[in-house]
Amino acid sequence: MPFHQKKRPRLAPRAKPVPVTSPVPRPSPEAVAPPQAPVQAARPSQEKPSSKSPGRASGKPSGKGPEKQAIPAGDRSAGRSAAKSPAKAPARTREKPVPKPSAAAPRREPRQDRYPSGLTGPVSSRNQPAGAGFAPGGDVLRVIPLGGMQEIGKNLTLFEFGKDMILVDCGLAFPEEDMPGIDIVIPDMGYLLQNRSRIRGVFLTHGHEDHIGSLPWLLKEMDVPVYGLALAVELVRIKLEDRVSGIRNARLIAVEYGDVVQAGAFSVEFIRSSHSIADASLLAIRCPAGIVLHTGDFKIDYTPINGEPIDLARLAEIGNEGVLLLMCESTNVERRGVSISESKVGESFADLFGKAPGRIIVATFSSNVHRMQQVFTAAERYDRKVALVGRSMQNVFRAADSLHYLQIRPGTLIDIQDIDRYRPDQVVIITTGSQGEPLAALTRMAFSEHRMVEIGTGDTVIISATPIPGNEKPIYRVINELFKRGANVIYESLADVHVSGHAYQEELKLMHRLVRPRFFVPSHGEFRHLYQHAQLANRLGMPWESIFLLANGDILELSGDGGRLAGVVPASGVLIDGSGMGDVGNIVLRDRRLLADDGVMAVSLVLQRDSDPLVESMDIQTRGFIYEAEEDRITAECRNRIDSWLHRALAPAHFIPAETLANGLRDMLRDFLFGRTKRRPIILVTIHEA
Repeated sequence: MPFHQKKRPRLAPRAKPVPVTSPVPRPSPEAVAPPQAPVQAARPSQEKPSSKSPGRASGKPSGKGPEKQAIPAGDRSAGRSAAKSPAKAPARTREKPVPKPSAAAPRREPRQDRYPSGLTGPVSSRNQPAGAGFAPGGDVLRVIPLGGMQEIGKNLTLFEFGKDMILVDCGLAFPEEDMPGIDIVIPDMGYLLQNRSRIRGVFLTHGHEDHIGSLPWLLKEMDVPVYGLALAVELVRIKLEDRVSGIRNARLIAVEYGDVVQAGAFSVEFIRSSHSIADASLLAIRCPAGIVLHTGDFKIDYTPINGEPIDLARLAEIGNEGVLLLMCESTNVERRGVSISESKVGESFADLFGKAPGRIIVATFSSNVHRMQQVFTAAERYDRKVALVGRSMQNVFRAADSLHYLQIRPGTLIDIQDIDRYRPDQVVIITTGSQGEPLAALTRMAFSEHRMVEIGTGDTVIISATPIPGNEKPIYRVINELFKRGANVIYESLADVHVSGHAYQEELKLMHRLVRPRFFVPSHGEFRHLYQHAQLANRLGMPWESIFLLANGDILELSGDGGRLAGVVPASGVLIDGSGMGDVGNIVLRDRRLLADDGVMAVSLVLQRDSDPLVESMDIQTRGFIYEAEEDRITAECRNRIDSWLHRALAPAHFIPAETLANGLRDMLRDFLFGRTKRRPIILVTIHEA
């Protein structure tokens, strides 16, 4: 029998969970509490399903047994202030598994005749037309990714059941090379704005920019509660303040692991995860249609820096309840084996810090609080002071320190302005710029443009990050400059100074085995990542008709009868240029690319229709496409051609508007310049009449 059809023994009911504002204690082997009466909005029961219930077959929770009290959507009393004073509660306990029910309902598989015959890959818009598949009926869940599919970043997923909607994450993406002048890209929120009255809340998996970066634009348009662990909520709070967005009294609600939030027809449970940022969560989303397990970004690290590994036991329990849909990240699906523990980086830092003769500069992602902690630990081991450079680095440090996530001795942290008071071998600098960003602190140091820090012989620069795909050239350009200035540069290919925060193949397999979903949607990756993750799930025994490879905007409908693609909603990225939102379209981008590739010519002339000469004065300016030695000759030819063309055009007696003349001159000059230079510059023609 395939793995996804096997049933594990169901567990006996646990003790009554604590209120939502209190942390959930770990199980005690001695404490076994009797079952409690059910309360509102809770985790599904572990009881034996009745003969009338589909149990795992439909992926629906039974709704019986002990349940966890939930946070009502929008309840501000459940904020961090309440969470700091946990109430005592009975321990969560686990009893021996009961025997497997003999009369359990068999697992229902999608009917083969409802899908394309000979399916040899995941279901997608390429092989299943919208509307094909099962006929919706009963409890139907709609899943609509508005970002994060077939791309890295811009993560935003909408879940819709009946009249209720919830969002998971709301991130941004950075512009590609063919987007000159664009600062960031955010998801298209048109569909959300049309349904703003139905949105019950935003649930954050963690605090990285590609998961929270678009919240200022969303919260500016609608007032919805935002739920997340403490660090994610604090980073959103700082982001709203920094943007001077005008958003006041945003409903940012901090929760804890194990808490359940009720949001209309949905309840969302936060499960402990591991990632390259503190307070990462997996989400168990329940609704009448079934359970959705959303992994967010994760890895399985058994020795994390904070001492708290991912809650695999809870994932196994949810897998036993029956999961309708697994949405799992795919970033590192191409990497075999398992990812290296974050603690390995700390060992490398300790070794490198002990050998460095002078100043040490560590460049890393500002959001990586665990990496920051390991730099402080290694610096204190060798009696070095630590200074922070970069606004985002200081913001994250302030947020993490306010939550007591960093353990630092008094006096270790110094201001960047005070580094000259110490010998070089007493100083460590943590800076931004690990991706070679032009305006980042490390780049300015490398090119001697930083006003506080100048790289010199004897400095050790550690780049504790991996290049984002497509960003290799800027990083290596910075590394080259650092070497030229006499620094000893250490990066991932030379030492273990970085580990990934995303799961490798074996970790992904373990997630599938624990959850055993009925349907699967690979997420968070480019097309090749999603497709290879779909292949991995198929090799583990999941049929192709249960795997959906979605694009942004696809509408996936799921119920006990099966799943289908039901249409699309607008989901193209919105380009942010400075403070403008959505006002940069394809025409603007095209013009910017032409300016960068072929340059510009501007022609301004004063026309006298009833006199000779026709042109009283003419000015021609060129930028970016004519070599200096040829400029005078080509501009002189342009003057002659313009004068001749105007005489021919104005020879007839009828009147020709100045705008029509300008368009004709533009076409004539474009053809002439392409013949001479093989380039097509942007041509601007302005005609004034005397």
